[in-house]
Amino acid sequence: MARAARLSAARRGAPRRLVSVFPPPQVVDDLILANHILSNEGVLDAFGHVSARHPATTDRFLISQSRAPELVESADLQLLDLRGARVAGADGRSYEEAAIHAAVYRVRPDVGAVVHSHAPSVIPFGVTGVPLRPIYHMGSVIGHEIPVWDIAKLFGETDLLVRDATQADSLAAALGPRTVALMRGHGCVVVGANLRAAVFTAVYLERNATLLAAALRLGEARSLSAGETQRASEMLRGRAGERAWEYWVRRLPHRA
Repeated sequence: MARAARLSAARRGAPRRLVSVFPPPQVVDDLILANHILSNEGVLDAFGHVSARHPATTDRFLISQSRAPELVESADLQLLDLRGARVAGADGRSYEEAAIHAAVYRVRPDVGAVVHSHAPSVIPFGVTGVPLRPIYHMGSVIGHEIPVWDIAKLFGETDLLVRDATQADSLAAALGPRTVALMRGHGCVVVGANLRAAVFTAVYLERNATLLAAALRLGEARSLSAGETQRASEMLRGRAGERAWEYWVRRLPHRA
């Protein structure tokens, strides 16, 4: 009851003129929670971002203005088009890399949510040549093979941020039909059919990377086969994701 009241109050903080163009309240609530969960679970810190496609107006997506994910509130949300331009919402500066989200949504109609993180456990697999593979059943959601996108190959020496549509399109092409792509020296992009699925994958990407690094210190690590990856990921869809989401929400400091 208290949770519902807090979320309702948070939504009331947004300008009333946005209600008609913003996604339904459930999407707004889930996006705020996704920011907080990913921060609390160590996937995001002061940086990184998560977005949700508008379920009715599919050429629009919802994302926070540039702010640390743990601090995101409804008044921070912006509705952007698939060029990354602001349509409605908070008038603060957008994330520098909002282009990543726009590019993925342009080419992946099956994607309803995008996470961009700099999870520390994932970074080494983008710079060492050691492939990041699923090694346990919960890690199956990351997919059997994960590409590494290197911005330098096409764009030379940069600050490694994906700042424009050309760079973002290149990253989206590297992602292809997959769920995860690593970004050399930077982080990763994770996608899902909806926010809860994307958050689930982002969390277990980080956990799988941590376990794989530990396994490699002991010796050769055996990854899941393609068949095991497929079967385990199918098993985890649906109820497992909802169970995890409920748990992560309860773990939030202000939800205790």
